[in-house]
Amino acid sequence: MSKEEFPSEKNLDKDKEVPKKAKPEDKKKKGEAKKAYDNVKKLEAEIAALKEKNKELEDKYLRSVAEIQNAQNRYSKERAQLIKYESQSLAKDVLPAVDNLERALSVKADDDASKQLQKGVQMTLDSLVKAMKSHGIVEIDAEGVEFDPTLHQAVQTVAAKDDDQKGHVVQVLQKGYQYKDRTLRPAMVVVAQ
Repeated sequence: MSKEEFPSEKNLDKDKEVPKKAKPEDKKKKGEAKKAYDNVKKLEAEIAALKEKNKELEDKYLRSVAEIQNAQNRYSKERAQLIKYESQSLAKDVLPAVDNLERALSVKADDDASKQLQKGVQMTLDSLVKAMKSHGIVEIDAEGVEFDPTLHQAVQTVAAKDDDQKGHVVQVLQKGYQYKDRTLRPAMVVVAQ
């Protein structure tokens, strides 16, 4: 064996690492690194808080948009209802005039003057009924039909002549009217029991 194969004491000392003394610059670098690390952690916490706040604001925004859309839809429906039923109050006010014209026609006319007057009343009633129909106001069918509490108002009951007549309208005391799909005035009727 040669001398170089065996480590000498000098060579052994070279292989050992001796802890170095911390230099003041190293301490300064470690302090700066710690500060940078703390800053990163602080910024990450801030980012997380801002993301959470952003989620809350986005949720509030979406809810507000939905609320506005619901209000607009509700407004549109209400407006459509108002337009659809705009003539309803006028129709209710006209119905007593129609009733009075029909009562006038039920009186017997004996002389020519009365017959002429009755003819004029009939023409007025016909034009009024035609105008009502053109605006969606129609008479409710009542005589002989089955009693419907949404369309008829039972004022009186009478004994039924047979089983087929039970629950049916036998007499109309006052005509009822519908405006589109609403009942303006239910028909006042007599119902067989």
